[in-house]
Amino acid sequence: MNEPHRRGYGRRDGDLGLGPCSQEVERRYDVTTITRVVARDIRFPTSLDLSGSDAMNEAPDYSAAYVVLETDGGLEGHGFTFTIGRGNELCVAAIRALAPLVEGRTLESFTEDMGAFWRHVTGDSQLRWVGPEKGVIHLATAAIVNAVWDLYAKAEHKPLWKLLSDMSPEELISCVDFRYITDAITREEALEILRRNEKTKPDREAEMLEDGFPAYTTSAGWLGYSDERLRSLVREAVGKGWTHFKMKVGGDIEDDVRRADLIRDEIGPDRTLMMDANQVWDVDQAIENMERLKRFDPYWIEEPTSPDDVLGHARIAEAVTPVGVATGEHCQNRVLFKQLLQADAISFCQIDACRLGGVNEVIAVLLMAAKFGVPVCPHAGGVGLCEYVQHLSIFDYVCVGASLEDRILEYVDHLHEHFVDPVEIQAGRYVPPRTPGYSAEMKPESLNEFEFPSGGAWATEERTIP
Repeated sequence: MNEPHRRGYGRRDGDLGLGPCSQEVERRYDVTTITRVVARDIRFPTSLDLSGSDAMNEAPDYSAAYVVLETDGGLEGHGFTFTIGRGNELCVAAIRALAPLVEGRTLESFTEDMGAFWRHVTGDSQLRWVGPEKGVIHLATAAIVNAVWDLYAKAEHKPLWKLLSDMSPEELISCVDFRYITDAITREEALEILRRNEKTKPDREAEMLEDGFPAYTTSAGWLGYSDERLRSLVREAVGKGWTHFKMKVGGDIEDDVRRADLIRDEIGPDRTLMMDANQVWDVDQAIENMERLKRFDPYWIEEPTSPDDVLGHARIAEAVTPVGVATGEHCQNRVLFKQLLQADAISFCQIDACRLGGVNEVIAVLLMAAKFGVPVCPHAGGVGLCEYVQHLSIFDYVCVGASLEDRILEYVDHLHEHFVDPVEIQAGRYVPPRTPGYSAEMKPESLNEFEFPSGGAWATEERTIP
């Protein structure tokens, strides 16, 4: 990778200039109280050019139910959960319902036991009735929890991946709620995974800073694009050095075959092609359609059926091998991932930073995937998801999975310009972030422009939701 330290820390040793906080930062951190939770409905009109379109979601408006944790200490925590337009207002309302659980509390009261913090946010006895740990409430939980982690990382002056990587195995385990998953992984087994990787963490961290994390592109393969645009974008991506491509399928099977043939013709036989059906097929339909699409040598078929159908995924996985089955972006909690792993239903675990209940629950799924030997390839096809999941994949490699075999991280070239610390891709790899926090913070002018329905982007009749 060229200029590997352009976003780096100017050092190659294990410290990286991101050691413990200074006394000044510690004093500020000790008195940091969350004074107010601000929730905003942010929507980008991507339906206008069909960016993000797939078989299930024909005209999405990439959106974020956005959270700002205001404090009395000069820091702010930013977080969000991803939606595709209508319904974003429900997530905003749910965030406001959760807000009293963190307002008036000090950051230190949470960070001294992040596992207890997560149970506090997910454990309200009345709000659990509209969950528990799934649906709109869990999406809002992710926004709140991720904002607290963003605040925590900023207070420690570290990017989130580094904050997590610097934790001891015992500290990481304390973040995880093992309730409902001990039949798949025990606390002791999880500790053993982390301890086994502890001595070699500095080597993998240095490797990430030198080479970055491998990525694939989805940006060329949206279902709503014309054949001409598809061919042009794929050709452009090949010219930029991309080696892994994902296309959307699940419309008319004849169209899928034609588009797959077009892409394979452009990328040649040696580059990797993945397919994503976005949940639209029945189980038998998925098996039948993949029989036709197998000749294009797909690496995986993503979301071939309902995300809740564990046994259906297992049947598909058995039938379509050697094509792998990938799913996870709509898996609502660690329990569903547990069942997919136990049933040998997926070859690739696609965590989503917002569908799960924030960083704590992500760690639980990473640990289970490591035990079952299933590579984690996060979903990042949405506004801000690339910014989030780069931290999670780098942390997974440094501390948990400890391998790059079959690991590759999604990248979409949309909306990064709205973030204070946008992702950087070099030679088809994510460059590790250096800015303290979770890379979730959007620019104030973008928040104002795209707030729904009052922002300037939504002020004209042409930019109403279709």
